[in-house]
Amino acid sequence: MLPTALVYSTHDRSNYIHNDWIVQRALSGNKHILFLPMSEGRPNSDGLDRQEWSWGNFEWFFNFYKDSGLEAYPFYWRNELSQDDVAWCFEQMSNVEVLILGGGNPAQGIKRYIALGEWYFNDSSIFPRILHERQERGLLTVGFSAGVDQLCEYMTEAIDYNTDTAKGFGLCRNIMAFSHFEHGAQDDMLYRGASKFGHCMCFALPNDSGIAVNQGFTPGGNVWQYIQFITDNSWDEPSDAFHIKTRQGLKIQHKYADGREWSFNGGDAMVRIQSWDNSYSEAFITMPDSPIFDYWEQSPTGYSSIGEIIASH
Repeated sequence: MLPTALVYSTHDRSNYIHNDWIVQRALSGNKHILFLPMSEGRPNSDGLDRQEWSWGNFEWFFNFYKDSGLEAYPFYWRNELSQDDVAWCFEQMSNVEVLILGGGNPAQGIKRYIALGEWYFNDSSIFPRILHERQERGLLTVGFSAGVDQLCEYMTEAIDYNTDTAKGFGLCRNIMAFSHFEHGAQDDMLYRGASKFGHCMCFALPNDSGIAVNQGFTPGGNVWQYIQFITDNSWDEPSDAFHIKTRQGLKIQHKYADGREWSFNGGDAMVRIQSWDNSYSEAFITMPDSPIFDYWEQSPTGYSSIGEIIASH
């Protein structure tokens, strides 16, 4: 059950997330990774310097895998893009084993991603359509930092602003996630997000952590979603110790709409069952060496496996 979406927050290129979940996934397929840093830079310029800086923060790590056949490369937003340039980008997006949406400003990035289709092919749906087609084909799309907002159902700015203009691409269906989480103001935002969007699960991702998502349809026609929680303690540069919150013991935080909370460790998982119109929803929490818990009741269930949950719905 390989994930089709991965959203994560890190301070640098921590090895567990970047090797085990990203590079090895690419090497197991066609060995290609496309990196899109278009969320970087100032709104009124192409911000090429910032995009190149963003790519450089990943390039050094991917270079370790060249001898294994990995081909990783960026595509930059530029003022002088041609239609052929954009067509090449869309072709790569459609076919690479791993596509990464990088950091920066989430809203700016989405505007640029949409503009690629709208400006050059008079079709604003091309970029999101490719993302969802990738998901249907089992390819992995990754969101880092700003990309977390962009791959979720809503960007976190939807909590305080117009939700019509703060929609994400929805590969992480009915999920909202905060990157670079620290206790403080974001605790209140996490609760307000859960309260405002009752059909969404709201998670806070400290450095270095993430969630991997896969989904499909149950025998009864409902949507199943399998969410794996990832914590990464592999980055051991002493000068970065302050920034790596998972090494300080911070877990992935979650708020219920009624104010209750749950914290997730790496290795924990969640199974959700939802109707397509969101009128019905169940969820179950799995933890290593523990019974399967009912999400709402927070008590053990009689289920013995993820497959049994999916098959029974």
